[in-house]
Amino acid sequence: MNLSVADKLAIAALLDELGVGYIEGGWPGAIPKDTEFFARAAKELDLRHARLAAFGSTCKPGADPAEDAQVCALVDSEAPVVTLVAKSDIRHVERALRTTAEENLRMIGDTVRHLVGLGREVIVDVEHFFDGYRFDPDYALRCVRAAFDAGAATVVLCDTNGGMLPDWVAAVVGEVRAATTGRLGMHAHNDSGCAVANTLAAVGAGVRHVQGTVNGYGERTGNADLVTCVANLELKLDREVLGDAGLQEASRISHAISEITNISPYGRQPYVGASAFAHKAGLHASAIRVDPDLYQHIDPVAVGNDMRMLVSEMAGRASVELKGRELGFDLTGQGELLGRVTQRVKDAEAAGYTYDAADASFELLLRAEIDGRGPRFFEVESWRTFVEHRPGGANPTDAEASVKLRTGRGRVIATGEGNGPVNALDDALRRALVGTYPEIEEFALTDYKVRILDSQQGTDAIIRVLIETSDTVRSWSTVGVGPNIIEASWEALTDAMVWGLLHNGVEPR
Repeated sequence: MNLSVADKLAIAALLDELGVGYIEGGWPGAIPKDTEFFARAAKELDLRHARLAAFGSTCKPGADPAEDAQVCALVDSEAPVVTLVAKSDIRHVERALRTTAEENLRMIGDTVRHLVGLGREVIVDVEHFFDGYRFDPDYALRCVRAAFDAGAATVVLCDTNGGMLPDWVAAVVGEVRAATTGRLGMHAHNDSGCAVANTLAAVGAGVRHVQGTVNGYGERTGNADLVTCVANLELKLDREVLGDAGLQEASRISHAISEITNISPYGRQPYVGASAFAHKAGLHASAIRVDPDLYQHIDPVAVGNDMRMLVSEMAGRASVELKGRELGFDLTGQGELLGRVTQRVKDAEAAGYTYDAADASFELLLRAEIDGRGPRFFEVESWRTFVEHRPGGANPTDAEASVKLRTGRGRVIATGEGNGPVNALDDALRRALVGTYPEIEEFALTDYKVRILDSQQGTDAIIRVLIETSDTVRSWSTVGVGPNIIEASWEALTDAMVWGLLHNGVEPR
């Protein structure tokens, strides 16, 4: 990801709202954007929980910290906390830094003392600590002690390569804890898939400072997911971490940060993912109707999430009844209706539809079964698209679509253009409707997925299209299936318009 300064300021405000203790804002002096971040943060951020930390390294070999340009930039950032990265693996000291073991210890001690003397709280990240400890435990420990002896508030043990396993982490941290008295921290990468587990193991062995990133962002396979770590610490281990009910805002903040980074939220992310408390099988649904806790490890409200019922070919009447309740329909005792809806869902899924990823389309199906027709904002008379190819032109390929439909105000014909037939069709549909329903100007197509359902049929395959649409308040997903992409897209597009108008309180005109 590549974040602007404005992006970083917005994320910092959200992290503070979550309730974290420290926000590491970047490397001032080395990265111009990070220098600007700290300058603006001092004026624009009003932090209630967190303290800003500037990240950098110890002074260079042979240098005086007071004269080292990079250390001076850390001071100039005016951040109240400085996080220093220091080598603790003797192999890195000799081969990467190209200096001696004693000089590296001098660099750690002198840099920490210099910054503490200027009134900064200093956190030292001992890089590649676990690998270094397993190779030469005596030297790795000397690096930790050098930082503590110089006044570091916290020394963070880093699994920089991300290859450790929980039992290994617990054993090493336990030995370091027994050999030192200062506050220890843990910095875990996820290369072995154990970043969260390694973090919890470290806490169990005596660590009191945890580093991570919201949503697990980070180099290679990422860092420990901060939200998952905190949720496990607070909800499973009864350790107070955030306070002020910050964890109840975790889902909202996680998704807000996803929007800023422009990385789609991962539906299966623990605790805050859209599927974290989603239930599908009919057997589960029957039990959930009696007691939701039977199939949930926590109350989703604790992390600001919600239980969701997914309706699919596995659905029974209980699934449909619970999903209806979630959507605001009381279907209790309506056995005939539940049976019709359940059978219709099974038939539709057999034909290629999927409703567990398209709640809006399922709601329209349910409404159609309840009242016999569903909401009718417009009647489609016809539509068509074509693509014209003109070699050598500035835009060699143009797509155009026309739509004919009727609203309460009469017959409407509209033409649209786009960079493909689906885009042109979307444009034409909007042009046809906006005169009657200006509310659709707020609707934006935010995601578009195409799935070939029977690939062995080649170009004659059945196509499924999933569309996500949003307005200023909410987002919703619709599905369409057809013998080609355009037909499937048209169904999903029209469903998206109908659902959006319905939930914006618009009456058919």
